[in-house]
Amino acid sequence: MEAVVFDMDGVLFDTERVCMKAWIAVTESLGLSGMEEIFPQCIGLNANDSRKIVLQAYGENFDYVDFRRRTAAWYEEYIEKSGLPIKPGVEEILGWLKNQDMASYGRGASHGRGASHGKYKVGLASSTRRASVLGHLEQAGIRDCFSVVVTGDMVEHSKPQPDIYLRACEELGAAPGQTYAIEDSPNGIRAAYAAGMKPLMVPDMIMPDEEMRHMSHRIFRDLREVLEYLRENR
Repeated sequence: MEAVVFDMDGVLFDTERVCMKAWIAVTESLGLSGMEEIFPQCIGLNANDSRKIVLQAYGENFDYVDFRRRTAAWYEEYIEKSGLPIKPGVEEILGWLKNQDMASYGRGASHGRGASHGKYKVGLASSTRRASVLGHLEQAGIRDCFSVVVTGDMVEHSKPQPDIYLRACEELGAAPGQTYAIEDSPNGIRAAYAAGMKPLMVPDMIMPDEEMRHMSHRIFRDLREVLEYLRENR
């Protein structure tokens, strides 16, 4: 395997729950209900694709631009007060990927496997807009852990379409079939699977169903389990 590409929200940061709270709070302030059922459909999507789902629910006259402005303000105020919630195992897995021991990988060379034992290339593919993604990575002090960052506003259609992952693999110079995608959401798993990658699912808000079990290369409880898998399968 050549590369590892991470999703961000729900994988690196426990931000999807915060975002859901923001969406519910704003819709309730507008006298609307049902966001508990609508929001999970939008997990992993970019703003353009999320907009279609919200307008289907609340009608074409719903002011989506104002809605996103309000939810963004709610979200930012929450993060400012409570801090950025980092998922367990983030520091460990990114630290290992950043400081992989090249000497230990070279042992496979005598068996004709030397090329597969180099350092993983590491990227990030998030449906969130670029400014927010880079801001979160900088705030958490992990921006330099990713050589490539592809975001939702860089592609026309984000997850579950494969575009964002195909672009990440292209920019990394890695074949999709030789790249792990670490994802938490069904839309993310669908995108990685459609791109021909090997999806590693770490469920967050939505537990895997039969479709997810079929599409996922492996399913883990947390990033610490993913790290052990990567260590054992070099």
